[in-house]
Parts: sequence; C-alpha cells; structure tokens
Amino acid sequence: MTEVTVRDDAPSATNSPTSGSGPVSPENGDGATGPRERAKPTYWRSRTRSVLKHLGLILFGLIMLYPLLWMISSSFKPNDLIFREPGLIPSEFTTGNYTEGWNALLHPFSHYLMNSAIIVLGSLLGNLVACSMAAYAFARLQFRGRNLWFAIMLMSIMLPIHVIIVPQYILFSELQWINTFLPLIVPKLLATDAFFIFLMVQFFRGIPTELDEAARLDGCGHGRIYLRIMLPLSLPALATTAIFTFIWTWNDFFSQLIFLTRPEMYTVPIALRTYIDATAESSWGSLFAMSIVSLLPIFLVFLFGQKYLVKGIATTGIK
Repeated sequence: MTEVTVRDDAPSATNSPTSGSGPVSPENGDGATGPRERAKPTYWRSRTRSVLKHLGLILFGLIMLYPLLWMISSSFKPNDLIFREPGLIPSEFTTGNYTEGWNALLHPFSHYLMNSAIIVLGSLLGNLVACSMAAYAFARLQFRGRNLWFAIMLMSIMLPIHVIIVPQYILFSELQWINTFLPLIVPKLLATDAFFIFLMVQFFRGIPTELDEAARLDGCGHGRIYLRIMLPLSLPALATTAIFTFIWTWNDFFSQLIFLTRPEMYTVPIALRTYIDATAESSWGSLFAMSIVSLLPIFLVFLFGQKYLVKGIATTGIK
C-alpha cells in the first residue's frame, strides 16, 4: 500500500481564500486596496473637476452677459437714474423709453428698420447668388489662370475697407448713387465678399465629382448641375453665408454712414447714433430701448439658424 505524505507548509482548507468560512479582506498581502476602493477617489475627483469647470463657465458667461443685462435694465429706467444706479434691478420701472425712442427722431423708428431691411435683403440675395456662382466656377470649371484668380481673390480678403472706401466713393459719386441704397447692394451682386466665395469653394470641393459626371451623362449642363445638384447639397454653406451677411450688414455703421447722409435714408446703426448729442443732453434711455429693439432681429436669426451655422462651418462636404 502506498503512503501519502502531507506537507506541513501546504495551505489548509480553513486558510484558503476561496473558503466560505470567513469574510475576505479588501487588502491583499502587501496592503494594497481592491479595485472598488481605488475607484471611489477617482470618481469623486472627476466629479469635483466637472463641477468646478461648469461653475467657471457659468461665471464667465455671466460676466460676458452683464453688459447686455445692464442695457436691458437701463432701458426701463428714467434717464436720471441710469448712471446713478449701476445695479440690474431698477428702483423705478418705466416703459416710456420705448415709446419716446420710437418717435423721438424725424421719422418713426420703423422707417429706419425698413431701410436696414431693404439693404440686408439686397445683400443677402447678392451674396447667395453671386458668391455661389463664383465658387462653383472655382471649384468645378477648368479655365486658364484659375489658380491665379483664386489667389487674387484670397488676397482681397486682407484689404481693409478703409483702403478702398475713397475710390468707391468717387466712383459712386460719379454714378450719382450717393444717398441711395445702390452702393451698399450692387457690389454684393458682383461677388465682392471673398470670404463667402472661399467658404463655398471649400464646401463644393467636398461634394463628389461623380455626381457631376452622372448628371452630364443624363444631358445636364453646368447650369442644371449648379441648380439641381450643388445648391441643394450646399444648404449649410448657404445658410452660413446668409446668417453672416445678415449680421454684418445689419450692424454695418461705417459704410452706411459714408454713403447715406440724408436723414430719411438712415439705417438702424446711424439712427441710434443720433440719440447721442455731444453738445446737448443725450437720451440714453431711448438709445438703450431702441438698441434692444435693433438686437431682436439678430437674436432671432441666430437662434433659428444656429444649427445650420455650426454645420456649415464645421463641415466641408457631404456625409
């Protein structure tokens, strides 16, 4: 009969970690904690960083919004309390600034809103049509000197308006366009905004050329390819162009001040400037009230077009 020898250093059943006779310690032999114990400090550390980051963003956002909130609050204060009470909550609440500011100038404020709307609509039409056609030519057509003309177009972005405003004024004065909306609308119809051309060129280049080739096999020319294929697929870029054109044209002060000198031709930015008088008392309450009115169209356009704006800037083609 064979004898079985039992070693003294063999682990016994009672000392086995898999035995159910006693609880398992969270610490191993060298004193290290288990994975669950290690995960708790990491979780709370990440949560603390996230809370601090969001608090910092909220504080930074409130700092940026404070001037706008102060202007809204000041539009409901009497003139003599606007600069004496820097707080946001007015001690005296009045809506007279809106009624007074609406009729304070030579014409009702709706007249200046209409003037700005005419210029904005003309600029929108010009940029959407002319810039998209120029972008299609640079992106899809092959012609002599294309790269040279594209480089010249990009160089025009670096020209400040103060360099070309004097030659433009002389030209438009010879054409007898001063105190009309033509100097502010007609250049848009000639694709003078190189930024929007470059934006659409990058977007058009992201659209597969196989779509153009398939359309040519069906007998389409460049006109139908542009209208039926490129424009429907370029809605984000077109929306971005429309939103930026609206904001920049609506807020434009310098060009409109140069070409529009008669009070009946004033736009919103020039009309707001007339509320401030350097020699007499300025109507700050009316100015702030009409400034809020002038900001509403920009706010609504950005609110409803934000999705297309982000998509048009972030993408350079189709999915």
